[in-house]
Amino acid sequence: MKKSRLGVIVCAIAILVMVLGCSPYEYQATSVERLRELIAEAEARNQPGNTLPPKYEQQNPTQPVEDRKSDYQATEYDRDYLGYVPSDYYGDLTEAEQRGLQTWYFWTGGNEKFFRDLAKQTRGEADFLSLLDARPDGDTVDKSRHYQRNERFKKIGVVNDPSCTAATKPDEYGLWLDKCDRDPNAAGIMGARKFPNPNFDPEKWDAVQYYAAAANQAQVEPPYRVGISCGVCHIAFNPLKPPQDPENPKWENIVSALGNQYLREGSLFGGTIPDEDFRKQVLNSQPPGTSDTSRIATDHIDNPNAINAIFNLADRPRYEEVMNDGTKQKVPHILKDGADSVGIPLASERVYINIGSCSDYWLTLHEPLLGTKPQKPFDIETARKECEYWPKTEARMANAEAFLTTLAPMNLEAAPGGKAYLTKDDSVLNQGKVAFADTCASCHSSKQPPAEIIADPEQAKQWYRESVLSSDFLEHNFLSDDKRYPITQIGTNAARALATNAKEGQVWAQFSSLTYKQLPSPGKLNLENPFDEDKPIEFDIPAGGTGYARTPSLISVWSSAPLLHNNELGEYTADPSVAGRMTAFNDAIEKLLWPEKRDRIIHRTERDTHLAMGELEADVPQGTPIKLLANLDPRETPRILQRKLNSELGGNILSSLVRFIPDEVLTPLLLKYNRVPDFIEDHGHEFGANLADDDKRALIEFLKTF
Repeated sequence: MKKSRLGVIVCAIAILVMVLGCSPYEYQATSVERLRELIAEAEARNQPGNTLPPKYEQQNPTQPVEDRKSDYQATEYDRDYLGYVPSDYYGDLTEAEQRGLQTWYFWTGGNEKFFRDLAKQTRGEADFLSLLDARPDGDTVDKSRHYQRNERFKKIGVVNDPSCTAATKPDEYGLWLDKCDRDPNAAGIMGARKFPNPNFDPEKWDAVQYYAAAANQAQVEPPYRVGISCGVCHIAFNPLKPPQDPENPKWENIVSALGNQYLREGSLFGGTIPDEDFRKQVLNSQPPGTSDTSRIATDHIDNPNAINAIFNLADRPRYEEVMNDGTKQKVPHILKDGADSVGIPLASERVYINIGSCSDYWLTLHEPLLGTKPQKPFDIETARKECEYWPKTEARMANAEAFLTTLAPMNLEAAPGGKAYLTKDDSVLNQGKVAFADTCASCHSSKQPPAEIIADPEQAKQWYRESVLSSDFLEHNFLSDDKRYPITQIGTNAARALATNAKEGQVWAQFSSLTYKQLPSPGKLNLENPFDEDKPIEFDIPAGGTGYARTPSLISVWSSAPLLHNNELGEYTADPSVAGRMTAFNDAIEKLLWPEKRDRIIHRTERDTHLAMGELEADVPQGTPIKLLANLDPRETPRILQRKLNSELGGNILSSLVRFIPDEVLTPLLLKYNRVPDFIEDHGHEFGANLADDDKRALIEFLKTF
């Protein structure tokens, strides 16, 4: 989970929080019949002898750029039919829900412009087009390593689009992009979308120049822009129908919103960053299946977190909170810290902004790469007036929510061979239910007793037992109360809970409720000091929203290990089969209930590296805890610390720190100015640790049925 906001990387991966997107035309309703006609057209395009319909023929990227700009605006893909899925993939979805699926899978919010600009700004370090260009090893155009279609899952954890095939030769522009005849905007992996680049000039295009080293890399305008939808993060392999070959899935092997726990966000970019660059260590240390949702705009906290599964949304609790205009509204608590708290429509819109929509305005409010300038709040009314994408996204949100509300739990008993993992002993299962009622249900259930019963511990205990033992306990249960709890109570790594972007005066302040921004301080954290165990770190949590964690849902928890908010608890198997998922779950749940089995993970640099972050530079020796430097804010780092790190003495002291020899000058400074000096990743949430072993085993059996 160790990605820092350092340098270009910061920008490189904001990608993955994806939740939705946008585009430049009025949203128009179409009938089910018209949608089916469009699907039929897409399917027909893959039949021998068929050509693209006129609407796609007009998007001819070989036209001179002056002639093509107007065509690009006039012939863009239909607002409802954004991309191809087989007709039977829709199942029994209503017309509105089908539109919502199209939004979830294919809507980019116009962020293809943002990612093209990002590729130029980072000189190719963050370049989706290069990532998708599967040119073979030994290619003379670009000698750097490119991922082939048949190794993408293994190397970077993405899900290949089943409707595409590997390129067998370069296209007319010398690019080895997957062949996707059914969908001209498909880019080869789920969630990535390819569009004609309105700034492309065939006369100036040169693939060799595009991949040229140093300052020239990615500067010439390519024929395509690549954007992303929420699908890049959330579309995943179906645990009930796992693929025989993860590199070549079929549509039946893909589900909409389990959350891709195999995605290696840290590996998506940075292929051109040298190994001796500290940023590369930050990227390499990020666990699979996580995304740092506050990398852009950066809060200078290294806090990647697990990509959520989405189930039973209709049963998600809502709480009355005071909005920023003083009114009251019942809202769910979204994001790991519950900061998105002004309702689902605005929360969804914010995610689009966070992945590049309305970037011309958004990027004026913060410095995306190093975060050296103070943030300014994103103003919703300004965006409504000035950003053409805002109303287009807004128009699609109701259908997207309708689609997501259809997603139901995936039960282990329905998976191939799943029943073999479940107990047949009802007495064991009932014992596990009682353990869950006594230990877990007060947080991990949306079915809660009235306040007068909660006030009486004995009545509450009896109520929870009756609730969990009832035959319908799991029906319409979000398996979370969706409340915020102090991180001092939960005890897990505090990095995510201390994110600051939704606080007063910060970039997302208008997307958090007044109730959130007025939360009191949860108190003081007592953290282990990796440099001197006799001197624990005391950290005072500021008031104003930070320091809280929302209860995660446990629906289908068997399918999505490793566990905890940062995916740091348990073995990562890289195996989407039922056996692979159960191996990961069994290891994670044992470490959850038997904390003494945990690995006490501290991510450290694997080699000597160099850090350059604004005026802050340092030679970083092998073995340095990554968060020691990744959580520094260059705006708050004092000159004396910068001078010491930049000196030969600084390098020597850092080396001594790695050998656990505390230094009376540098160590206190590094810890004092660290925004979250919490280095151990897999600690906390020890609820249930005091249960008897047979109760723990029975509890595990019950959890498998979720």
